[in-house]
Amino acid sequence: MGSERRIGLTGDVGSGKSSVRRWLEARGAGSLDLDRVARALLEQAPQRERVRQAFGDGVLDADGHIDRAALARRVFAEPRLLQLLEAIVHPMVEREVEAWLAAQASQLAVIEGIKLVETGMHPRFTALWLVTCAPDERRRRLLERGWDEAEVARRMAAATAFAPRLAAATAVIDNSGAWSATERQLERALARFLQRPPSLPEAEWTARRPDSAPTMLS
Repeated sequence: MGSERRIGLTGDVGSGKSSVRRWLEARGAGSLDLDRVARALLEQAPQRERVRQAFGDGVLDADGHIDRAALARRVFAEPRLLQLLEAIVHPMVEREVEAWLAAQASQLAVIEGIKLVETGMHPRFTALWLVTCAPDERRRRLLERGWDEAEVARRMAAATAFAPRLAAATAVIDNSGAWSATERQLERALARFLQRPPSLPEAEWTARRPDSAPTMLS
């Protein structure tokens, strides 16, 4: 079947993408978290073996499963290794996305992913929402997850360039403050998104409506 209304949801680690995804779920959206998809794929035996061959036995735990913390320490410390891991994972993730979108029965489909723009996946969506957050607030949230200072520093340093994502975004949600302020932005963004014909990309809809709401919704 497949949904004609597709929102890609992106932003840096700690920005609050998952909170936005859950907000959309509560309003009837079908949703897919690409981080969870990637984790599940890496637990499949063929992919585990590819990761072991690429990164060594040190990224496996005592039971032979991927030690995500050990793998993260390696790849986020060296961009070349992160690119190698992405080359293993992303083609499989893209196939999962295609299958999920084709089978999606909800009128609105939402996919959360940190690198939707960088991997070239964003043209699949009729809208791309970029969730932003002040660096200090992101750092605080990541520390609350139980990450240590070194891990937070590695993850934040690995963030990709902001400008390409901003250029591709059809809405920017500032999630730096109180959730009530974020929710007001989301309500406006969703109302605006649902106004347009389902098959018409958001960027084209905006171009046809010069009086429409600004991209920045804070």
